[in-house]
Amino acid sequence: MCCKLKLVTQEHTHPALLAQRYRNKQQRTQSSEMAERESCSLGNGTSTAVYTNLLAPSEGIHSLLQDGLSFTPLDASSDGTIQPFSRSPKLQRKAAKTAQPSQEQLTRRIQELQAETSKTEARIQSLKKRKADLSRTTEVMKQQVREHFENMRCILKQDEQVILDSLELDLRHTRTKLDQVLKKWDNYHDQVTKSISSIQRTLSKSTTAKEGEQGHSETASLKKPDTSEKEIRLNEERFERLLKTLSSIAKNLKARLQRKTLLLDSFPIMIDRQSCHNLIRVTSEGRGMSFSGSACPAPEHPLQFDKVCCALGSSPITAGQSYWEVNVRCCSAWAVGVAYDTLERKGNDKGAKLGRNRNSWCVEFQSRNLTAWHNNRHISCQGVGQTPIRKVGVWVNYDKGQLIFYDAKNMVVLQKFSAAMTPVFDRAHHQFTQPLYPAIRFLRPPDNQVWPNHLEFCSQKFL
Repeated sequence: MCCKLKLVTQEHTHPALLAQRYRNKQQRTQSSEMAERESCSLGNGTSTAVYTNLLAPSEGIHSLLQDGLSFTPLDASSDGTIQPFSRSPKLQRKAAKTAQPSQEQLTRRIQELQAETSKTEARIQSLKKRKADLSRTTEVMKQQVREHFENMRCILKQDEQVILDSLELDLRHTRTKLDQVLKKWDNYHDQVTKSISSIQRTLSKSTTAKEGEQGHSETASLKKPDTSEKEIRLNEERFERLLKTLSSIAKNLKARLQRKTLLLDSFPIMIDRQSCHNLIRVTSEGRGMSFSGSACPAPEHPLQFDKVCCALGSSPITAGQSYWEVNVRCCSAWAVGVAYDTLERKGNDKGAKLGRNRNSWCVEFQSRNLTAWHNNRHISCQGVGQTPIRKVGVWVNYDKGQLIFYDAKNMVVLQKFSAAMTPVFDRAHHQFTQPLYPAIRFLRPPDNQVWPNHLEFCSQKFL
């Protein structure tokens, strides 16, 4: 059995011995080199060279022992591999991978894979069931939508039939009157024809003057029917009013259907009380605010507007589509919009005013003018009628960078902000870059008007 040795260096060695050991090492090295050269030069002298080469280490070991070095045998029972240094984690992992797994490890691995297979199959079945449930649920929803639209179509069909029946009845009454007038004119025509025939007979028979006078008296007794048939006609004025009403209903229906789609994205908005100016009083439910002539004694908050009578919503918009409405009917000068949280809160310069910077967008009404503002640029809003706006609808598509303001009554677009408006508002980004907050602001009206009173985010149940 091969015995493994461990080299141990003596603690103290004389310098003369070290020098002698170095000379002996050089001599051994030279002897080994000469032996190798001789083995290369002799074609059949390989065994001698090998013997000489093998002998040199033995002599070297003997000389090392003589020089004061010794070998300490290891424990013969040790069967581990002796490494000069510990293996790195990478080599250990590599050795673990190349090592042949045991049968117990393979059995345990099979059990783990079988358990994972069962879990995966259960997950797949669950997903398939959800997929089928989604299809069934969607079909139920589609059927409910069809029923609602079918009910609306039935109502429209019934109303259409009522209007058509009304027109038909008007036609019958008019025809009856015309038939009566036509009958009178037919009778008159017969009488005139008879008179002509009578006169012609009189002329052909050369009757006496008495008979001629009698025919002339019959002709003179003819009476024309009343010429009031010109007034007998369909009620066209009523029909024109009907057409205007139907047109208004159609426009209103279209607006309501469009608003219905937007209301699907509506969400409740509460006013962030910490952002309100100290002259603003927030209602108890947190959706409305009123202007007060006296300042609130509460301490000033870092997020509070100190000069601009403005307030922000408490919930940010960070993705998807959102819609809300603001009741402005009780305010004579207002601004409704959205803003980043980085909108300045202190001071009265354009950095703290809605629409006067890159951090906010708005539409504002002042001095009977409705304008849209962003980046301190503005344009007049389109589609504004003579009737003051009562509700402003705000729709945001955050992912596409779109912002649209509506007249919530008829869903007329007041202004649309998007990347396409770059020439007007000098948009710097194609999408929103920060969370958006709903914003409302009181504006100072002309001197001859009282200060504005109330603005309110509409509740969902009143949308």
